[in-house]
Amino acid sequence: MPVKRPAGSCRTLRFVLGDQLTRRVSSLIDLDPERDVVLMVEVRDEATYVRHHKQKIAFLFAAMRHAAADLAAEGVTVDYVRLTDPGNTGSFTGELERAVARHRPERVVVTEPGEWRVWAMMQDWRETLAVPVEIRDDNRFLCPRADFTNWAEDRHHLRMETFYRGMRRRTGLLMENGEPVGGRWNFDAENRKRLPRGHRVPDRIGFQPDAVTREVIALVEREFDGHFGDLATFSWPVTRDDALAALRDFIAACLPTFGDYQDAMKTGAPYLYHALISPALNAGLLTADEVCRAAERAYREGAAPMHCVEGFIRQILGWREYVRGVYWARMPAYRETNALEAGRALPWFYWSGETELNCIAQVVSDTRAHAYAHHIQRLMVTGNFALIAGLDPAQVEEWYLIVFADAYEWVELPNVHGMVLWADGGVMGSKPYAASGAYIDRMSDYCGSCTYDVKVKSGAAACPFNYLYWNFLIENEDRLAQNPRMAMPYRTLRGMTDKRRAEIRRDAAAFLESLSSRPDAAHQGDQTASAI
Repeated sequence: MPVKRPAGSCRTLRFVLGDQLTRRVSSLIDLDPERDVVLMVEVRDEATYVRHHKQKIAFLFAAMRHAAADLAAEGVTVDYVRLTDPGNTGSFTGELERAVARHRPERVVVTEPGEWRVWAMMQDWRETLAVPVEIRDDNRFLCPRADFTNWAEDRHHLRMETFYRGMRRRTGLLMENGEPVGGRWNFDAENRKRLPRGHRVPDRIGFQPDAVTREVIALVEREFDGHFGDLATFSWPVTRDDALAALRDFIAACLPTFGDYQDAMKTGAPYLYHALISPALNAGLLTADEVCRAAERAYREGAAPMHCVEGFIRQILGWREYVRGVYWARMPAYRETNALEAGRALPWFYWSGETELNCIAQVVSDTRAHAYAHHIQRLMVTGNFALIAGLDPAQVEEWYLIVFADAYEWVELPNVHGMVLWADGGVMGSKPYAASGAYIDRMSDYCGSCTYDVKVKSGAAACPFNYLYWNFLIENEDRLAQNPRMAMPYRTLRGMTDKRRAEIRRDAAAFLESLSSRPDAAHQGDQTASAI
């Protein structure tokens, strides 16, 4: 994209990262189109520090190009560096240094990033660039980092529910006269229904790639062909207008039933009633406040019931803001904890989907096709297996960061490290979210088509989730038996005979020893084998 401003006439160089596409992000609030230049860059380092899903790379590059065009249409000078432009250094630092040399600004302004490694880069820029660098708070979030840090300062356990209630009071969302609308803070008990047999899931809106996006898709297919994922199904909203259309579609078609079935899973229906706005929200095409206000408005206007609206708002106002706060309050040491001392290598079927565990095969297949799985698939299928199989936290966390279009470390790491794997020892969750196959059977139709029998507890025909669950409790008895929320399963475990415990240990050991962390020779040449 050409730069209109003559070199040396720039007052402020405003560096906008690819996940900061909100027009009024803090780095752009006082933008002077007459004297400032906006810098946006596509760099290989950011696409490959982990080998991101092809759809995530395509989504971000396409969204960036559209956002840059919108700014240019306002009369803003945009210096846009494409991935294959001559001289592209491939890094944020290299491209910022080149831009400073081109424009000779009086200062550089950036908004704080979402990842610790980029935050460390920004500190270096303050030392190495020849001009001042101003790092501003990210105003797209409803709880500033400093406020969360103050809240968390003297707390060992950071409970989301306490934080969420404070955020309801702070924002006034679903509040009347200082009290929660409906007389309760949390309606989660109403939000755990299984889909009825024969239930028809609503069709979801998708967005046909335009010429800009098609060009990006071709670029990604060419430049990142070894990365995980498919591009044929790409239909994400990559513009502000399309993101708003996706939000409206969710509010009208899905929010009225979202709460009822938000925990349900169904073969061939990867989206169900979920919003599908998290990639747009995390990249800045939508803001948390406008999304929550739209949901609240649906309740106020009688278009959606309270339990559905509260459950949805809690995911954004509560959980999303909370995990970001935990990330910044506890990093960088947070990622190094491993409270359960888990260390088994990630099985290859997390990449290939080739496993007789039908629930995992379905979720991995959907994730490959769409760069998406909803929160229960992430927590109670791929995550639950990782927990009870004792998989290495760093490997699991890298997988989650790679495969989803909405994944950034600030949201991925606390969710996986704390909520999924309990590797933080209870900072986020009061107990590990471990479950047997019965939970998956109750909330999905996956088990009916599985090689294993979820009703069988031991032996070759048994669902591995069943004996892995009890084996997990046995292996972690010293760590977890005194946890009040684990009292019931440990009471059951203590009632088991030595013979039954030995049977559990035998079945678990045999299954875990059968797992491979690499593809077999038959798959060495396919795309799956080159995914990592």
